[in-house]
Amino acid sequence: MEATGVYYESCALHLFKENYPISVILPNKAKKWMQAEGIKSKNDKIDAQGLSKMGAEKALQLWQPAAQYYYELRSLTRQYQSVQEHKTIAINQLHAIEHGMYQNKEVIAQLNEVIKLFEKQIAGLVMFIEHHIKSDMEVANKVENICKIKGLAILTVAVLIAETNGFYLFNNAPQLVSYAGYDVIENQSGNYAGRTRISKKGNSHIRRALHMPALCVITNKQTPFIDLFERTFEKHHIKMKSYVSVQKKLLILVYALWRKNEPYDVKYKSTHTKEQEQALPLGTHDGII
Repeated sequence: MEATGVYYESCALHLFKENYPISVILPNKAKKWMQAEGIKSKNDKIDAQGLSKMGAEKALQLWQPAAQYYYELRSLTRQYQSVQEHKTIAINQLHAIEHGMYQNKEVIAQLNEVIKLFEKQIAGLVMFIEHHIKSDMEVANKVENICKIKGLAILTVAVLIAETNGFYLFNNAPQLVSYAGYDVIENQSGNYAGRTRISKKGNSHIRRALHMPALCVITNKQTPFIDLFERTFEKHHIKMKSYVSVQKKLLILVYALWRKNEPYDVKYKSTHTKEQEQALPLGTHDGII
């Protein structure tokens, strides 16, 4: 899937450089649109005609490539995540072998070497990411302002700005919330009220990056996150749902600080005293900043 994505990305970039207007849409969005138009059959010719009609009738947003700075940063942060995952796998394998019925010294030695190699690569990637951030003074200043939030480190901010191209394509917070998969899906009709949850149809790298910072800001009792956590936990008594609310709030706060280029002020008071559980619907604002 990743190789296919890179291929299409390269094609789009080539067409963009040739001054062709490009729009990139999700396959399921195009499929639903053609179904709504009554197109039942599927082949290459029908798909091409349907996409042409969609492009002619709808005001599709034009695609722009990611800036080289953020593209390179995204490569570093995703490699960091990949190496961390491989390290965890190796540690789990080592733990299983060491606590098994019999131990193989050669395998244990190899796994220890692999873990040391991953740790060396992780340390190198952290250094490369920090160096890349500092290579742009404007970005470095914004990241420093955001990292004044106790519990939020430079690696998390690096992931957020890398995955969003420096928040370039977002006009408001609800768009960012939807892109990260924190938007709410409701299932209600008449007297029936189904489960309300976040969509998770978005960038999983962002949600993964915000998991530990959400735990940290609550552990450090950072305002206003601890207030949100306690208020939502009192409603449903499910810790993870409250942590997800904190993740979304962190994301929107980082977005606001980045756009305004202001340092985080712990004494800043929100204009709204209450916030919806989990996340707001796509068409509304949080009122955090």
